[in-house]
Amino acid sequence: MVEFALPKNSRLKKGKTFEAPAGATHVRRFEIYRWNPDSGENPRIDVYEIDMDSCGPMVLDAILKIKNEIDSTLSLRRSCREGVCGSCAMNINGRNTLACTKAISDYSGTVKIFPLPHMAVVKDLVADMTNFFAQYASIKPWIETQTPPPADRERLQSREERAKLDGLYECILCACCSTSCPSYWWNSERYLGPAVLLQAYRWLADSRDENTGSRLDELEDPFKLYRCHTIMNCTDTCPKGLNPAKAIAEIKKMLIQRQEG
Repeated sequence: MVEFALPKNSRLKKGKTFEAPAGATHVRRFEIYRWNPDSGENPRIDVYEIDMDSCGPMVLDAILKIKNEIDSTLSLRRSCREGVCGSCAMNINGRNTLACTKAISDYSGTVKIFPLPHMAVVKDLVADMTNFFAQYASIKPWIETQTPPPADRERLQSREERAKLDGLYECILCACCSTSCPSYWWNSERYLGPAVLLQAYRWLADSRDENTGSRLDELEDPFKLYRCHTIMNCTDTCPKGLNPAKAIAEIKKMLIQRQEG
């Protein structure tokens, strides 16, 4: 797994240091990327020392404690706090993950927190997801049919057909996988990336969908699909334990089978 450590020649400067309260005996140190586009200043790293005796166990708890009690100017996204919404995806100690599902005790020493890598930053830990969600919309993430729906029931699946969606539907679109992929870093305007391609395969694998041909036509492109070089960063970093690399391979297999058949 590629780690995204701060390079020695980085332009990031040392920012403010917020020391722990006097008398605190259980102190952890957090270094957090800060950038405000309205300030006109370069990004910096602020340091926060937190008394863990008054903080929850997860990394998101520490970030919220900083925002609520120490420095209200810190910006981040968060919502469910249960690994369901994907909002709090960020880079923690060199790996993309969800702040709400990572325990502080999983890390030793200083915890270093950055926004998702190789995406434009809106402010602080908030990455610009505009292109990512536009790519998601482009694969038409809904059932497309040619036949009229049954008059008296839903479009049904067998248990076996439904099982084919396991490992696909659980994706929460956090973008941890796509932003860990070097191919996506360099070609994000054209390569769809692991998350969107996994979602594309989710609909290709759905027995109720009747537009397989047109879906494959849309994906058969040198950049949309074939920039994947099976590095496996995507599978390694997925906080839900999914395998985007396998889904991409299945799409390629479907295209080959169509050509042969």
